[in-house]
Amino acid sequence: MSSDIGLYGLAVMGQNFALNMASHGFSVCVGNRSAPKVELTVNRAKSEGGLPLVGSTSVEDFVSQLSKPRKVVILVMAGKPVDDTIAQLSQYMEEGDVIVDGGNEWFHNTLRRGEELKAKGIHFIGMGISGGEEGARNGPSLMPGGPKVAYDMIEPILTKCAAQVNDGACTGYVGALGSGNYVKMIHNGIEYGDMQLIGEAYDIMQNVLKMSNDEMAETFAEWNKTELESYLIEITATIMNKKDDLTGKGYVLDYVLDKTGMKGTGRWTIQEAAERSVAAPTMAASLDARYISARKDERVVASTILKGPETTPSGVNKAQVLEDLKAALYVSKVISYAQGLGIIKGCSDDMSWNVNLTECARLWKGGCIIRAALLQKIQDALARDEKLTNLILDPVIAGEINERTAAFRRVIVTAIEHGVSTPALSGSLNYFDSYRRATLPANLTQAQRDFFGGHTYERNDREGVFHTAWTDSHKSIGDISERMAGNV
Repeated sequence: MSSDIGLYGLAVMGQNFALNMASHGFSVCVGNRSAPKVELTVNRAKSEGGLPLVGSTSVEDFVSQLSKPRKVVILVMAGKPVDDTIAQLSQYMEEGDVIVDGGNEWFHNTLRRGEELKAKGIHFIGMGISGGEEGARNGPSLMPGGPKVAYDMIEPILTKCAAQVNDGACTGYVGALGSGNYVKMIHNGIEYGDMQLIGEAYDIMQNVLKMSNDEMAETFAEWNKTELESYLIEITATIMNKKDDLTGKGYVLDYVLDKTGMKGTGRWTIQEAAERSVAAPTMAASLDARYISARKDERVVASTILKGPETTPSGVNKAQVLEDLKAALYVSKVISYAQGLGIIKGCSDDMSWNVNLTECARLWKGGCIIRAALLQKIQDALARDEKLTNLILDPVIAGEINERTAAFRRVIVTAIEHGVSTPALSGSLNYFDSYRRATLPANLTQAQRDFFGGHTYERNDREGVFHTAWTDSHKSIGDISERMAGNV
């Protein structure tokens, strides 16, 4: 009997997504370069209720067990392993078949692979999957991008297997090839920012307010019942409460080394922000924080040489700081989403993908790591005005931000006074303060560029492009238009 779909690559994410599809009634054939993982997945399917899942002994055997047109999801490490897997699979696949790459892949690689497979008549889809191991098994957020005809072939499977929320499945057609990977990449960039913002709130609680793990866990749990309700706030409360079972003393968190790892999607996000000329200081700060955290040995030495504030304010009002911190965290989260959506829009416009930002917000409402109650407000804001240039200009969201900025400023001042770094929180406030101003000191920067490089400038009192001979040593620069060539 032929299987409805195949899944190749059986690390835990692959196993769980295969079992997810089988749990929804789709017959699944699984394959992997090592036989033991195939056997493990087949045995899991049997133990989890006799799910319709079979194994394979080789790539050829794997492909031969699929019904035509064949549909294959691959979940292997990004980069060369994806190319190698596609090369092996495509030997036995035919025109009209579909390959779906569900890994975190650089979107340019997806575009290249799509062109290579197009020559063979094989459809290719790049699909972001978010939700971790649990989401893959029980319902992730799925972000597919590729030929619409190929999406239509796999849509019934994706719709049933994705997380389900009040307005449907957390999946849908994102756009042309590359867009699915891109939206997932930005999702991860927002995730980086959100995690750093929460980390900075934790730092203030611990090192300014001197709160215990139990107190912090209780605070995050309470916050999760408010406008801050989200997966990351929820798991933060759980993490705070977990006792250490290795030593039997204290909490696991207090034994975790302060070095944050990463897989690359955060770096790609910031590279893309620069490529699209979109300011993303919240996410950029989170990436920088990971770089600094990795220099643990240097920081240990620096802690014996570099000094923080000699005196700190006494009598901090704990209740007030917590209330302010809650407000600051909410505003920063909104601003982080605004930056991410701005990057998506920038690339979508450049690539003519026509990605629907309202749909992005809907896809992220369930199953994924950045799922949050806030996303409903974001979805509503984008639906109210499809031409909204920036999320924070929506009247409802702008009102919420304006109500909280005084509290936000107090948090940053408190952190500075106590020598606690808040790069993402501060970056969010600086973004807000820059964006809300009709006039910035950029006029001086541009004047400096014209002084040393003859880069010209525009005036605020008349049309045209100008250059000034700032000193007697400055000469005519000739055709001004030539000086503007290469501007981005």
